[in-house]
Amino acid sequence: MSTNMATSSNYWEDLRKQARQLENELDLKLVSFSKLCTSYSSSSSSSKDQRTRDSRTGSVDSSQDNMLVAMTTELEQQLANLSAVNDKMAEYTNTPGVVSHNAALMHTLQRHRDILQDYTHEFHKTKSNFFSLREREDLLGSVHRDIESYKSSTGVNNRRTELFLKEHEHLRNSDSLIDNAISIAMATKENITFQRGMFKSIQTRVTTLANRFPTINSLIQKINLRKRRDSLILGGVIGVCTILLLLYTFH
Repeated sequence: MSTNMATSSNYWEDLRKQARQLENELDLKLVSFSKLCTSYSSSSSSSKDQRTRDSRTGSVDSSQDNMLVAMTTELEQQLANLSAVNDKMAEYTNTPGVVSHNAALMHTLQRHRDILQDYTHEFHKTKSNFFSLREREDLLGSVHRDIESYKSSTGVNNRRTELFLKEHEHLRNSDSLIDNAISIAMATKENITFQRGMFKSIQTRVTTLANRFPTINSLIQKINLRKRRDSLILGGVIGVCTILLLLYTFH
């Protein structure tokens, strides 16, 4: 009986190790995936004329597309692997003989499920933002090419067309700056939300210890006050930066 329990415990620990390893790999690759999408956006926004756009489309864009497709496939596979490990852990919690430890096991399983859900949400959001950006860039590129084709066919350097192109470029640059500001703000908000969830979990455990050891209670109150102050300062800084960036964009 003791041998079976030891074997069962080792199986659970192996599953936890697999889950943690996949979670660490996913965390690193999601950061790389986000940076790659951001670099695509930056290279797209830096195109100044049709020749620059064509050059990017023919070389850099193709290379980045291949990298993004490969990384997307890899991330989807790893998310599927992590989901499979979580399913095995769920099956283990229902195995006869581990009922006495079921509450602790379910808590651990729920934590891994929450992490999987967060990573899946982040992946799909980054992927969706990239494809939306690409569709918009393709549309803008089509409009730009149509305008250039019209100018070439007529052979007339129309002043109104030049003003339209300049205004179009200005609006496009402004739109890109606003999108970057919003993306930074949203990424910061999500990061803060994720960290807040982790801190809440830690705080719950610390509160439990504090109830057992009253001398820790005053320390927890000080930590809470400092955390609230830091959150207010960080929120204020983000708000001020966003307002300044918007004012710079429209002036």
